Amino acid sequence: MAKVKTTFFCQECGMESIKWVGKCPGCGQWNKMVEELKPTKAQQLQERRGFVASETMARPSRLHEIETKEEARIQTSMSELNRVLGGGIVKGSLVLCGGEPGIGKSTLLLQTAQDLAVKSISVLYVTGEESPRQIKLRAERLGVTSSELFIYAETDLNLIEGQIQQLKPQFVIIDSIQTIHMPEITSAPGSVSQVRECTAQLMKLAKLGGISIFIVGHVTKEGNIAGPRLLEHMVDTVLYFEGERHHTYRILRAVKNRFGSTNEIGIFDMKEEGLDEVINASEVFLEDRTHGLPGTAIMASIEGTRPILVEIQSLLTPTSFGNPKRMASGIDYNRISLILAVLEKRMGFFLQNQDTYVKVTGGVKVDEPAVDLAIVASIVSSYKDKMTQSGDVYIGEVGLTGEIRRVTRVEERIKESKKLGFTRAIIPKKNLGGWTVPKGIEVLGVGTISDAIKVMFKE
Repeated sequence: MAKVKTTFFCQECGMESIKWVGKCPGCGQWNKMVEELKPTKAQQLQERRGFVASETMARPSRLHEIETKEEARIQTSMSELNRVLGGGIVKGSLVLCGGEPGIGKSTLLLQTAQDLAVKSISVLYVTGEESPRQIKLRAERLGVTSSELFIYAETDLNLIEGQIQQLKPQFVIIDSIQTIHMPEITSAPGSVSQVRECTAQLMKLAKLGGISIFIVGHVTKEGNIAGPRLLEHMVDTVLYFEGERHHTYRILRAVKNRFGSTNEIGIFDMKEEGLDEVINASEVFLEDRTHGLPGTAIMASIEGTRPILVEIQSLLTPTSFGNPKRMASGIDYNRISLILAVLEKRMGFFLQNQDTYVKVTGGVKVDEPAVDLAIVASIVSSYKDKMTQSGDVYIGEVGLTGEIRRVTRVEERIKESKKLGFTRAIIPKKNLGGWTVPKGIEVLGVGTISDAIKVMFKE
């Protein structure tokens, strides 16, 4: 009898090793190698023959001979979801939706299924983690009652494919990909081989049948989608559903989209009856804003295709220890360290004995360079214990030499600020000109941090 051979795969990057190692040579992660049965050469040859036989031989085409047309999209009743997807659900697309447990992934997809089923679009919801009775209980709470929505509790991909061919749905939800398996693959569900092969088969079903397929993916404790990184490369769109447990607001972020812009976000409010979309995000993030206190500043950020105003808060307190503490929430920690270094070197502020805490309120994350000037304003305000003017908004990138560098789409940021009642905007001097300033808001251009601080506190 032939000896059963095993191999080891990294759950993060999918690298194969003939023996177990504590640290993956490919991605450098610890304790990610899992043991799986290695198929024999006969099994590999049989799978290869089946793959070749099932594929239609295609010939290379000249670029100018290829016909193109605008992708047909299916609109849902949630404009926030349509925006994140680039205008709606593309037929034949494969979308991966990830997020922490309990964040609302299944709720969002079940509401989306209801929206489509109401339009007489047949929907198949495949659940590998819950029973049909559990799905029914959630559906009653969310008000999902359409007869065009089919629930199928199964984890065998071959049986799922058979039901898809029989029902011929236009929209399929797989919840979740880590529970689906192919019997011909010897490894356990959720392993690198199973996730990779199941996703490849689902992608083939979506492209050949013109079916829009949404798959739910688990996340690791670091917040990344579990399984090999190849999973995110295979799908058309990757959506991350994020938010803090102590906030009711949820943010749906597109980090990859072949049919639209990336870094687009949609904002929802989690309620007992399901997710409600938030149309005016800026008012939500500024509704609890406090006036008359030092250490706060407002910045206009661009998230995808729309501007959003958020509040930056800073707190500086003296410390008697040699190494001051630096903490950041919603902003990159390294950006805070860089700005503190620029303030010390260029402005002469002595911050080496100050614990520094910087936070973006509302649970949103900001990672664009235009936030720098607002961080400077909030830090200096807390350090001097002077409050900034409540009607000011700050936009600009800070360079290492202390200059304020230009940012993109400044006109849209100013218009959003004017709409919310702000009366003055401090922007880079190089962004002045070439566009029309809206009436009712004063725009001031600054070239350095020194100029900005003089304008902020009228020194």
